[in-house]
Amino acid sequence: MTKDAAGKEAIVEGRVLSDGTPVRSGYARLLGTGDEFVAEVPLGEDGGFRFFAAPGEWTLRVLAPGGVRAERTVSADIGQITRVEVLV
Repeated sequence: MTKDAAGKEAIVEGRVLSDGTPVRSGYARLLGTGDEFVAEVPLGEDGGFRFFAAPGEWTLRVLAPGGVRAERTVSADIGQITRVEVLV
């Protein structure tokens, strides 16, 4: 986690990689307590994603072609950018 450029936001961002190569198709989902769906974004050309989240614990779920699925627990804090690298 770093404190650069987040200001008054809690940001969760990262990239999805497979064998060091960005995964360009698929989605990143942010889930709350009990797998409650909160948000979903498509992965970027660099495998990237970004969420503006409320402070707290979240589940990050990545879904990509070929049945690829990965999950990580992440923490979001006001004024911080939580960076996550997901390897699939």
